[in-house]
Amino acid sequence: MNPLQKELIKATIPILRASGEDLTNYFYSRMFKHHPELRNMFNMGNQANGKQRSALANAVLAYAENIEDPSVLIGVLKGIGTKHRSLNIQPEQYKIVGTHLIASIGEVAGEAATTEILEAWTAAFHELAEIMIDLEKDLYKENIAKPGSWNGWRKFVIKKIVEESTEIKSFYLYPEDGKEITNFHPGQFISVQVFVPELNLLQPRQYSLSSNFNPEYYRISVKKETGISSNPNGLVSNTMHSKSEGDIISISSPAGLFHLEKDSENPLVLISGGVGLTPMLSMLETNLNSFQNKKTIWIHGCRNESVHAFKDQISALKNEANNLETFTFYDAVTPENTISNEIIHGRVDLHKCKDSILLEEARYYICGPEMFIKVQYEALINLNVNQENIFYEEFGPKLINLN
Repeated sequence: MNPLQKELIKATIPILRASGEDLTNYFYSRMFKHHPELRNMFNMGNQANGKQRSALANAVLAYAENIEDPSVLIGVLKGIGTKHRSLNIQPEQYKIVGTHLIASIGEVAGEAATTEILEAWTAAFHELAEIMIDLEKDLYKENIAKPGSWNGWRKFVIKKIVEESTEIKSFYLYPEDGKEITNFHPGQFISVQVFVPELNLLQPRQYSLSSNFNPEYYRISVKKETGISSNPNGLVSNTMHSKSEGDIISISSPAGLFHLEKDSENPLVLISGGVGLTPMLSMLETNLNSFQNKKTIWIHGCRNESVHAFKDQISALKNEANNLETFTFYDAVTPENTISNEIIHGRVDLHKCKDSILLEEARYYICGPEMFIKVQYEALINLNVNQENIFYEEFGPKLINLN
């Protein structure tokens, strides 16, 4: 891009701030109209609830604001590229996105979208696409070099289903071809692709791996979300919960930047809300198996005991490891819970366990709903925890930017 084009991009920043979501909403409608097959690749639940258009609007705005030096966004771009690799996104699909994004800018902005502005955004998108394509090319190459790994989709058999709570089931996935599967870092996810009859579409979703690595299978634990035919939210989790042992699904190889640092000996504080405990459980199991001398604090919050998954497993792990301390928060408690003194009534409040979690050089991992992450992150900052030691995972499109 030349200097004039960069200035033109920066001149559109006020428009993007004011009308970015209108633009991205129009863009998705336009693209799906011309390429309905792409609906099989996009999370239609996030299309329905608006999260996807918000995430794209934020990304376009961030790129415009940093057009002089896009390298400052490399951390965000790596996260997007990692998810794209897990979804098997290919270079030719960037051309489709670029065509409809530029056309949408012209059609939404009208007369304000001059020829020069459209040319500037065409050049800007081309540069961004090249960055992403090169980044993802390296990710595909790095991934396929791992023993037992693969790019794209691979069929796995659901050999065992376990009810962990009234809302969560665990699925044990074995490779249909019987061949080797690749290792993963605790905290990473896989993408799952299933056919959803209500939408008549294939739909991908990301689910955290919920155990330490086993060379025979992967385990994911899925919460059944509310979903109806007119609203795609929850349809994939409902589809998964309707599966039977012996059914076959397609998955991608493990991916994700939210995971334990390899060979780290720092104390761990794992903070989760609801089904956000799944990557934490993988971290906890791996940590206890590998680093028995590492102090670990497990903090989990959920609505009540009936939806509390893996509580017996956590209790058993606590009995095995002297270095593990646990805190459980229930929004609602029964008399039995209160008498046991093992449950704290209310939402997760880190100030109630600050004496245990403020450990020198500790690493803090947070996973749960968007507001849960924000509240716990702010609590840690208020407790003078260095933000460089705080890591979080937001399920779905990335809408949080705290670090």
